[in-house]
Amino acid sequence: MDVNDDAVQKQNTNPNPSRSGVEGDQSRLSNLMRHHIHMLKIRAREAYRTKPISYWILLFLAVVAMLVAFPASSILSRVYYTNGGKSKWIISWVAVVGWPITMLVLLPVYFFTKISPTPVNTKLILSYMVLGFLSAADNLMYAYAYAYLPASTSALLGSSSLIFSALFGFLIVSNKLNASIINAIVIITAAMTIIALDSSSDRYSYVTQGQYTMGFMWDILGSALHGLIFALSELVFVKLLGRISFHVVLEQQVMVSFFACVFTTIGVIIDRGFQQMASEAKVFKGGPSSYYMVLTWGAITFQLGILGGTAVLFLASTVLAGVLNSVRVPITGIAAVIVLSDPMSGFKILSVVITFWGCICYIYGSSEN
Repeated sequence: MDVNDDAVQKQNTNPNPSRSGVEGDQSRLSNLMRHHIHMLKIRAREAYRTKPISYWILLFLAVVAMLVAFPASSILSRVYYTNGGKSKWIISWVAVVGWPITMLVLLPVYFFTKISPTPVNTKLILSYMVLGFLSAADNLMYAYAYAYLPASTSALLGSSSLIFSALFGFLIVSNKLNASIINAIVIITAAMTIIALDSSSDRYSYVTQGQYTMGFMWDILGSALHGLIFALSELVFVKLLGRISFHVVLEQQVMVSFFACVFTTIGVIIDRGFQQMASEAKVFKGGPSSYYMVLTWGAITFQLGILGGTAVLFLASTVLAGVLNSVRVPITGIAAVIVLSDPMSGFKILSVVITFWGCICYIYGSSEN
């Protein structure tokens, strides 16, 4: 065989060297992905074996509480206004009046773990009062948002609290801001802008443009205040408590919700909200029984969502809590479309996708820190 025949044979053996190289890279990438999946399965099995079955039952219930209770609370708030409710103070009061539910969970924790309540002092009480006042104001802002915005839109705008949590955490608690978190801030801001530009297809016919704009602004301001509350709560743990544990977080939640309930109740009394309940119940769609059922379940679901989020945070990780909080946004949107026939334009669907991706970027950046 001469040199030319040998060259032809090599060409026939490997007619396209570049294609062969690409296929080799794809094969290595596929093998690498299979290896990672295999390692994740091993870690999942090991984690499952190292935890008792009671742990996984509690984690499952906490996940269900987050993914069901929070969207249900948002839907019920919107149902209140759709079926004849008018008061912003009543919905604000519903968000905090269920605080004894958290107390009922905290008391068995003391009993079974033999842990004593955290000692309180003047600074700690004052910090709880301040956080309670801010929480009462935050709930009132969200009540205005639910009054004028579709539940799906309100949930999307509420996800902007991640932006303010990152910014206030950086300014107040010196939390780090990395490229992923900054990217999340930009992405979520873009999603909020899309919703604002698409207000014409999202607004209820009985809501004026001025009311829609007011609801939009109150939702953003409520999210900003929520981010501030989150950062201040972390500051209380760092400066006054010095530790973060399940029962300490429950204690803070009970005290803050109690003071928020006190401040909100004062507002309801001044606004004559309790007298308004009786008149609203008479004209409410479905009658007084439906009216009080909406308010009762609104209070229960809100507290169950908080308990579920707290449990996921300490049973698993902040990353899982963040993932579930991100998943909650599209769940609320889908539920609002099914239950309330919320308008869902193509721009809003795009905003849901962008917001979800922004939340994932935020979670990734937080896990890096």
